Amino acid sequence: MRSITLLTGLAVGAALAMPAPPAEAQTRKPPYYASISAGKARMRTGPGRNYPASWLYQRSGLPIRVIDVYKEWRKVEDPGGTQGWMLAALLTDVRTGFVTDQIVAMRAAPDIAAHVEWRAAPGVVGRISRCARGWCRFDVKGRAGYVEAIHLWGVDPGEDVP
Repeated sequence: MRSITLLTGLAVGAALAMPAPPAEAQTRKPPYYASISAGKARMRTGPGRNYPASWLYQRSGLPIRVIDVYKEWRKVEDPGGTQGWMLAALLTDVRTGFVTDQIVAMRAAPDIAAHVEWRAAPGVVGRISRCARGWCRFDVKGRAGYVEAIHLWGVDPGEDVP
């Protein structure tokens, strides 16, 4: 059985290799999930550069939830529940997830009886795709498997992701 090492902290960590679609993709009606595309992204207390920065994220790929829109600014929430404003240009529509509460099995198929390919510890971030019936395909730097969606922050309960 292989394992993926624990990535700690919300504000620091290794970057995921993923292309960032243009900021114009950030035009959907909130709430919706996105991720941080920049290596460094400031969360501010209000929608403008004149508002003080409340947090500096240094973790490209971290999932966030967009909860409001004001011009080119997005009010976001991170996996820890912290809320603030970020420029839309710092975000991407690429869906990622954050392992929340325990070490999770990444299985060969979306079935509790399927072979465990990998394990991911709390704090690990990976790309989410093909969510259905409570399971999501979860890819961490090329190591992929199916994870029960209840253990991921970045997908809503019962949500289907194509």
